[in-house]
Formats: sequence, C-alpha cells, structure tokens
Amino acid sequence: MAVTDPSPVPAAAPNDAAARGATARGTTEHEGILRRQSARESAARTYARALPIVPVRARGLTIEGADGRRYLDCLSGAGTLALGHNHPVVLEAIRGVLDSGAPLHVLDLATPVKDAFTTELFRTLPPGLADRARIQFCGPAGTDAVEAALKLVRAATGRTGLLAFTGAYHGMTAGALAASGGATDVRVTRLPYPQDYRCPFGVGGPRGAELAAHWTESLLDDTKAGVPQPAGMILEPVQGEGGVIPAPDSWLRRMRAITEQRSIPLIADEVQTGVGRTGAFWAVDHSRVVPDVMVLSKAIGGSLPLAVIVYRDDLDVWPPGAHAGTFRGNQLAMAAGAATLSYVRENDLAARAATLGARMLDQLNALAKEFPYIGDVRGRGLMIGVELVDPDPSSGRPTASGPASASASAHASASLSAPAPRNGLEGRSLHRGGAGVPAQGGGAGGQGGRARDVRGGEVRGEELRDGDLFPSRPDHSEDPLFANHRAPRPAAPGIAGAVRDACLERGLIVELGGRHSSVVRLLPPLTITDEQAAAVIDRLADAFAAVARAQHLT
Repeated sequence: MAVTDPSPVPAAAPNDAAARGATARGTTEHEGILRRQSARESAARTYARALPIVPVRARGLTIEGADGRRYLDCLSGAGTLALGHNHPVVLEAIRGVLDSGAPLHVLDLATPVKDAFTTELFRTLPPGLADRARIQFCGPAGTDAVEAALKLVRAATGRTGLLAFTGAYHGMTAGALAASGGATDVRVTRLPYPQDYRCPFGVGGPRGAELAAHWTESLLDDTKAGVPQPAGMILEPVQGEGGVIPAPDSWLRRMRAITEQRSIPLIADEVQTGVGRTGAFWAVDHSRVVPDVMVLSKAIGGSLPLAVIVYRDDLDVWPPGAHAGTFRGNQLAMAAGAATLSYVRENDLAARAATLGARMLDQLNALAKEFPYIGDVRGRGLMIGVELVDPDPSSGRPTASGPASASASAHASASLSAPAPRNGLEGRSLHRGGAGVPAQGGGAGGQGGRARDVRGGEVRGEELRDGDLFPSRPDHSEDPLFANHRAPRPAAPGIAGAVRDACLERGLIVELGGRHSSVVRLLPPLTITDEQAAAVIDRLADAFAAVARAQHLT
C-alpha cells in the first residue's frame, strides 16, 4: 500500500457505487467498534482517547483503519516497532515457530528459540558487559523488568534506597511508579536531570549538566543530607515520556563515575531507547558507558511482549524463585525479537537512524523559525520531540501554568520549568524558535526574569531580585556563548493537542509527552524511507500551519 498518499482517505470514483457502499460499511463498522470500546473498556485507556481509529491492516509505516483511511504511524507502538508493522523477517520468524510444532509456553525452560534470542542479544551488548552478563527473563512488559532490576540491586547490595531523576518514566507498577517523575508517595531520592530548554538551575548547556552532576555528588557525600547509601541509581539515557530529553554524554559518564566510586549499581532503562532508536544500538553506546544493569523491552520482542534485564554476573546473588513470571517464556516473542535484533544489526539501521534523524531535526528547526509557538526541537536519532509553547504569554491563553493545567496534563505536578539560556549539549540538536519572552514571576521554578551564567553574570535584562538563586553580577549579554539564549515560554498543552488532532486529520499519527503533554513526539520505525520521512514532515508542517491559522498564532 502507498505510504505517501496526499490524503489519508483513498479516493473513490463518484459513480463507483460499490466503492461508496464499501466505504459506508467500513465507516459504520468503525463507529460501532469505537462505541463498544467506550462502553466496555476501562476509563484508564489512553491512546484510544486521542486516536479514534480502528486499525485493520498495517505494513511498515502505514496503518489502514476500518473506515478505509490510511495513516503514517509515527507512534510505532510507543517505540516497540523498530521494523514497523508486520515486517517480513518478523512474520517469517513467527511462522517458523508455529509451523515447527514447538511449544509456545515453556515457563523458563531452555529451548532452541530462547538460546538463539539470548545469543543474538548478547552479541549486541556494550563491550565490558557482554562477556560477563547474566539475563533474567521477566514478565511481558518493561515495567516488569524495572521491578526485577530494583529487586536485583536491593538483593545484591543489602540496601533499600534508590536514586532516580526528575521527569523520569519507568512504568506503571508500584515500584516503577515510585521511581518515576510523577510519584506522589516519595520513597526514592530525586536528582536533577540535565536539560537545556527548562534547566532546573536556569542555566542550561554544559554548565547546567555540570551543576546537576555536582548536586548528585554533593548529596551522596553529605552525611547530613538524609540520603543513606542507596541500592542503585536508575536513569534513562534519553527521557522519552519526560519530553524527549537526551542526557549529555559527559553527564552520563559522570554518573557512571559517581556510582562506580561509591559502589552503587547503575541501571540503564533502555526500554524505549534500545535497538537502534537513538542512532546507536543502545543509547549508552553514545557515551561508551557500561551500566551494571540494563532494562530492555519494547523493540527486543519484535512487536510481541518481551522484557528482560541483563546485568553483571557478580550481582546474580538472588536465590531460585526470587523473581518469576508465568509468561516469561514467550517463544513467539523471542523468535520475533531475535529476527529484529539481527536485522537491525546486520543492516546497520542504527546508523541510518542517526543520519535520517539529524536530517529531520534540521527540517523541524526550519519550521521552528516559521512558527513562533515551537519553543524547542530536540532528540537523538529517530527519537524526536517538538515542544510547543505559548508565543504570547500575555494573551490569556490557557497554558500548563494557567487555570487549564490540571485537565490539560497529567504530568503538570512534575514540572521543572525554569529560565534557561541556550547552549549546545552532546547528543542534542536543539532550536528555540521565535522571539525570546521572559518567563513571568520570580525564582528558579520557571518564574525568573532572565537567564544567567553562574560563572559570572547575568545574560541580559534587569537586576536580579532578592531571593534569586544567584546574586547580581556583571552583564555578559555580549558574550557570544550566550548570544542566542532565550528564556523558556509557558508550555502549551492545548496547542499541542490541537496539533496532534490536525496531524490525525492529515493521516499522521503522533503522540504527546513531556511534563505538560506539550511535546509532539515522533517515533517512526527505523525502516522509514527518505520519501516517507519527507511525507511525515510535510504533514506535520501542514498541521502546524492549520493550527496557527485557527488559533491566530502567526
């Protein structure tokens, strides 16, 4: 099926009665299924609310709905479909198991399929881990693997505390939620995750990342900080649900050094970043960091449920049965996963993701210059985010900090909004479009009057007020390092929702993420062609333009 059709609705000849009848029947079926879903399924359903489609066929980047509409899928099962929908090598692997008569359910027994999967997975692991690795097959979802990783490091260290980062997302089970950014019952020590646009220190760039690392180091070494020696540190090399925020490579290496020096196991959550997504097979490969534990799911199952942890052999101290699960022996998923891992590795799709992702970021940067409500463009490889903001905070338009914030975003309470100057960070391609508008109010939580350089002075604007993080210092506005700095503007979840809906109308599926659900996320399959990537950008640009016209944002 075509993937670059200008319209998501197949055109039928006006006098083709059979075609019109088929379309009408498809629309009726589509509407009936959606009505029954709404009546029967839990109120907790998520994607189905924003994407009222009924997929019936799919191949590669394209989904066809029961109503006959076709869509370019840049959600990819939240990053699960590294090779897109129904890739031939995946289907062949699944059919091979089905046709062989092999058992489909074997608990944790050894099988040829499992052995082949483990061998291929170990072939891809970072050097330094593969030669001394152990693997634990967990339940079907990434959150199950996170739970296993937390249990593992607690058993290995005899300690209970955990270190995690603001903005994190590690899953929906109790332990994983406790380590995520939106936790309300705080049992995990939260550390600042470096980011440029909304730097928690109001600085951004390498200096902001350095401050975040120093904060972590100081907290762990302060005997009066109230943070006992933890069992482990868990982090995402790129925060996905947190708003597509790539960690600087230098900061990741610093976290590795800090944890290693203090005998704290480092857990890398690669559930969404793994299998070539960021332009390296594993996102930690960019920084050459070797974690003690890797949490893997999504793409490793080749579109089917599979989750594992891989870890250093000296951590393997738990007794038999310490962690188990009925469905940890999914043979179809292991076959599909081995085929996917092998295909990505042999065809160097990680390098393809790096090249194409850089091109798409450049194109989105160009759009940011055209549309002032694009606040920031960032990402790594084919994990891309576009943060949408209010181009005119004085307009009274509802934003994440306004009266509509509670309903607009489930993550508003986890906000780290702060004025941030511009600085290049390793692993990022960033642009801040439109004129800089100082954030309103005061303080380091997004209300300060301007960006500042902690090494010696303010970037621009009036004198700092009492209570600001840093005292008044000489103006460095002429320093070329800060020439392009802009204070972040209020997040605009309403605009982001309108863009997502406009994309769907144009046959493009995207999702929203970030602290305020104001980041448009693109997670296309690694097999996306140049022509398809151009179609994605064209439809997104058209959606941006339509929303700009409708909401008078130009």
